[in-house]
Amino acid sequence: MAAVRETTDVLVIGAGVAGLACARDVADAGLRVRVVEASDEVGGRMRSDRVEGFVVDRGFQVVNTSYPQLRRRLVLKDLRLRPFTPGVLVHTPTGRLRFSDPTRRPRSLPDLLPGRLAGPRDLAALAALSARDLLAPLRSLKRLPDTTTRTALADAGISDALVERFLRPFLSGVFLEDDLATSSRFFHLVWRSMLRGTLCLPADGVGAVPRALAAALPTGTVRLETPVERLTPGGALTADGRELPARAVVVAAGPRSVTGLLPGVDVPAYRVVTTYYHAAPRSPLGEPTLLVDTRRRFLNTCVLSDVVPGHAPPGHALIATSVLGPDTEGRENGLRAALAEAYGTGTEGWHLLTVRTVQEALPVMTPPQPLSRTTRVSPGRYVCGDHRATGSVQGAMASGARAAREVLRDLRP
Repeated sequence: MAAVRETTDVLVIGAGVAGLACARDVADAGLRVRVVEASDEVGGRMRSDRVEGFVVDRGFQVVNTSYPQLRRRLVLKDLRLRPFTPGVLVHTPTGRLRFSDPTRRPRSLPDLLPGRLAGPRDLAALAALSARDLLAPLRSLKRLPDTTTRTALADAGISDALVERFLRPFLSGVFLEDDLATSSRFFHLVWRSMLRGTLCLPADGVGAVPRALAAALPTGTVRLETPVERLTPGGALTADGRELPARAVVVAAGPRSVTGLLPGVDVPAYRVVTTYYHAAPRSPLGEPTLLVDTRRRFLNTCVLSDVVPGHAPPGHALIATSVLGPDTEGRENGLRAALAEAYGTGTEGWHLLTVRTVQEALPVMTPPQPLSRTTRVSPGRYVCGDHRATGSVQGAMASGARAAREVLRDLRP
């Protein structure tokens, strides 16, 4: 067994956004840090690939400009963010409806006239809920009673009709579950972030975010293609027998790796989502807007090349459509029929570019849902990731930041 002689203060296992955020804070505090990653690129589930000249993310993902961790760590303009329309198109059996934020898109105000998407009482109730989530101190939202999102919407005076017509189809794509059983605390934080920020895609795909985080670390900090077999009393042992000595070890890998390296650590169940990427001769929509379906035959669909033209080669369009669960035989055929109806165009000429199933896309967050949990497992052992906080990019990075704080507190009391 070959031993690596140099000892580091902190070893971070996993180069997703949680691990990279942790490493950055540890390095900024003046400690020696090393990050090891099993795969050939940083990012974990937040990665982008090129397929036949198209930019394809590993599942449909967006960047929200209001995330505090993102704004603190990166210069957003360097990501060359391209915004989605501040609104959602809703496909219904009687036609397409638009829900937009009139404060950002005044010309969309007629879309919110009573009788189109909702009645006056529903619009007033949704406006009151939105105003509170937008303007209230963050700590007051975190202290709200934690129920299901469905119950919270009912308590806010929002009718089942509006829930079924807009909120359930839209939020199903956010929570990756269609019963609205997700924690209402998480819902309020998500709704607040959407009201305060803009949903965007980086010009080079979402993988640009972890690449930028890694680039901010000292040269040589990250080692790719270095899977860890097990933890040792003095650090960790790689799959090829190399010993990595460290005073503290932070496990920031995926949920299955966490349970393998740290037996007994509680990891929640995860939602599974599959995204189908179709190439078409032209855009079936012509605007950078998310489209959802009241019949919930898919979570959401959008023309990515309408958001970022460079995601598709010239003369082509890239459409991403996500569904709950895994890919199954014949599912894409049924999805094509639903997309033809939703977009109002034929899909026979669409080419199925690739299918991406993410087994651990988002942790199950039913109430009561803690918004943050300690990362300490035992002396010198820590764990971070979206399963230790709210399941989002913001939550993952916040968990990494908390791990760094706790490591620093323990190593430098």
